[in-house]
Amino acid sequence: MVVSSGELRALFASLDRDADGRISAAELPGCMRATLGEDVPAEEADALVASADADGDGLLCEAEFLELAQQASWAGDAGEEDDELRIRALREAFGMYEMEGQGCITPASLGRMLGRLGAERGAGECHAMICRFDLDGDGVLSFDEFKIMMS
Repeated sequence: MVVSSGELRALFASLDRDADGRISAAELPGCMRATLGEDVPAEEADALVASADADGDGLLCEAEFLELAQQASWAGDAGEEDDELRIRALREAFGMYEMEGQGCITPASLGRMLGRLGAERGAGECHAMICRFDLDGDGVLSFDEFKIMMS
């Protein structure tokens, strides 16, 4: 199975804890441990960021992260262990959007998270975004619907 760019974007969002659109080498080990359960030594994190930092700012933007992921095994054939990591990353990303403790993404929670990411959307737009993937018609996204959206 190949990891989609939507899944990689969800992983980036979950690693970008402060939602500034960038991941630093200092944030990377803690984020990788929390999100994927992997320990990344600081030296390896520095090397990963340096290898993909196209603009030389010492940070990974989403485009640089996607390029790094495409070069790494994350975007290659995935086995059972990789599927588990992918599901954990998606759950982490889902949890960022599902801010109301209801186990689903509502138009309001989607709007709040998009606002934090600098992509302001009105209530109508958020409702329309959810409707595209709301398979059961309940007006919210479950985790299974979110997985489909991200693939």
